[in-house]
Amino acid sequence: MPVGFGIVGAGMISALHADALRNSPKAELAAVCDIDRQRAEQLTGDFAPDANVYAKLDEMVNDPRVEVVNIVTPNHLHTDAVLAAAAAGKHVLCEKPPAMSLADTDRMIDACRRARCKFGIFVQCRVREPIQQMKRALEEGRFGRILRADAVMKWHRTIEYYHRDAWRSDRRSGAGVTIQHAFHYIDLLQYLMGPARAVDARMCNLAHQEVEIEDTLEASIEFAGGAGGSIVASTALWPGTDVRIELYGDQGAAIMEGAAFSLWKFKEERPEDETISRSGDADQAAAGSSPTALDSIDHQIVIDDCVDAIAEDREVMIPCRSVRPSLEMALAMYKSDKLHAPVTLPLENEGSIWLPQL
Repeated sequence: MPVGFGIVGAGMISALHADALRNSPKAELAAVCDIDRQRAEQLTGDFAPDANVYAKLDEMVNDPRVEVVNIVTPNHLHTDAVLAAAAAGKHVLCEKPPAMSLADTDRMIDACRRARCKFGIFVQCRVREPIQQMKRALEEGRFGRILRADAVMKWHRTIEYYHRDAWRSDRRSGAGVTIQHAFHYIDLLQYLMGPARAVDARMCNLAHQEVEIEDTLEASIEFAGGAGGSIVASTALWPGTDVRIELYGDQGAAIMEGAAFSLWKFKEERPEDETISRSGDADQAAAGSSPTALDSIDHQIVIDDCVDAIAEDREVMIPCRSVRPSLEMALAMYKSDKLHAPVTLPLENEGSIWLPQL
């Protein structure tokens, strides 16, 4: 029998979660909760007419049909929703970023641990086959000494995107390109390379002056393992292109564009390399020019794994604790931009990051 999932938050990205649940052979959409009941009803009508509809979170988390709660609220509201779900004994999958602070992230991790609830984060780009092949080759030492890891995200978002919901123009609510969009690719760098030792970041608003957030990020990264790296991310660059993740060692190099390899090359070749180089789906939509131009398959993989993790009583494939260092990197980038100076990690005095500039 499929495991029942509830979606909290019926905004723009909720349809992706609902589609993943509709396509899953292991899960089903059992309930939707949104303070705007009409939006919740529209989501269930489109994807699961038999699902229950709620306007209050405490009612949904007490629905016996709901075993797992997908948190799809604005970023600054994740913490309260996760804590409420854990208090009701529900497993949790939360959209990125986990929270707007490390302290809140730790509170959520602790609450889910004490409640014996699974707690995963949707940084679903990790599951793409090229990323998994890079990870495997890193663990096997095929790249040799790692020299650089870079992420390039040159997207386009209209001003209407930022005006669609009030929180999308509020940095403290998690609307800036760094924590809202580039977080996936900061996380991929951290997933592949491990945590950072220091970051040096600069942010600006190139094309959306009507909102007081950064739409462009440039940051250099010193990883704890000794390699260098960088991320360039923007929502200002028309028409929007696929993300690139680039990895260079003294024995090999790999580049993922979108969801497929554009480079997979090693000095010591293996028979399987030709097949690996064709990994991924070059046609998979990756949101470069539209926030809704995404395929739900990566979300479905995370959802199906959560169902298996519950049945097998094991950790989910992307536990929140594994994403915490990515959040620390992103917050350090905000602090670096604010100070106009490099910032070393572990991050200190994170409470000052969101205080107004003097």
